[in-house]
Amino acid sequence: MSRPARDTFDRGLLATLGRDGLIQIILIANSVIMLGPIVIMIFSAFKTNAQIFQTPFAVPDVTHVGSLLRVWTETNFLRYLANSFIVTSTSIVLILTLGTMAAYAIARYDFRGSSLVLLFFLAGLTLPLKLAIIPLFIQMRDFGLLDSRLSLICIYVATGLPTTVFIMTGFIRSLPNELEDAARMDGASEARIMWSIMLPLVRPAMVISAIQNIVPIWNDFFFPLIFIQNDDLKTLPQGLTTFMGEYGTDWGVLFSGLTLSALPVIILYITLSRQFISGMTAGAVK
Repeated sequence: MSRPARDTFDRGLLATLGRDGLIQIILIANSVIMLGPIVIMIFSAFKTNAQIFQTPFAVPDVTHVGSLLRVWTETNFLRYLANSFIVTSTSIVLILTLGTMAAYAIARYDFRGSSLVLLFFLAGLTLPLKLAIIPLFIQMRDFGLLDSRLSLICIYVATGLPTTVFIMTGFIRSLPNELEDAARMDGASEARIMWSIMLPLVRPAMVISAIQNIVPIWNDFFFPLIFIQNDDLKTLPQGLTTFMGEYGTDWGVLFSGLTLSALPVIILYITLSRQFISGMTAGAVK
């Protein structure tokens, strides 16, 4: 095909698809790229090591559940799952509670230094906490929190507060002040205003903050590796390393464990996807 004919073909294709059509194609291609590794992981959960390396993209026999059974029988999977659930849920509750309260004070109360307080929280977004692992280890040792879930909870709350305060402050500032003024005129206390008026309004932003923090906390491997040594206190990412040896790795069992560990987060996201999308849309519009 000659150059003029090719240019004409390209312009005709662009006119036929249109801008929206090209965007849809890009989004579909991006979805395939993002979902590809997840599909391969799920397929590998039903394969042996030999099948994983010989036919990694082939659809497996779903009746082959030997790897899944080994995860349940040869590891403390339920214990690891419970530890991850306890650490993640406790951290998220504290992050949302403290972050919402701090964001409400910064956004609604006009006091000297409010901007500095917000900048203090935003500074936490610029400094990776992993760089301070040695001082953190010494501090947790002095507090007697080594080899305990509380050490992980404290660290995750510290890492999650900056993002939550940033999101919640911007969302609360976009809400009208007249709602709170009307409640004060009716005699409502500050706690009642926060609980009955503000919380229902900021729920989409809270969902965004929760999802932003749940995924990295649930999948974190670094901090449990440093602070947890007791097998009964290990979280899922750390506990699944049982099948990773120095000379060999049982990839089928490892992928089975990864698939099972990813299910709670996937189910939670599907459940809260509508609130997540509406919250992002509302924040963008406002």
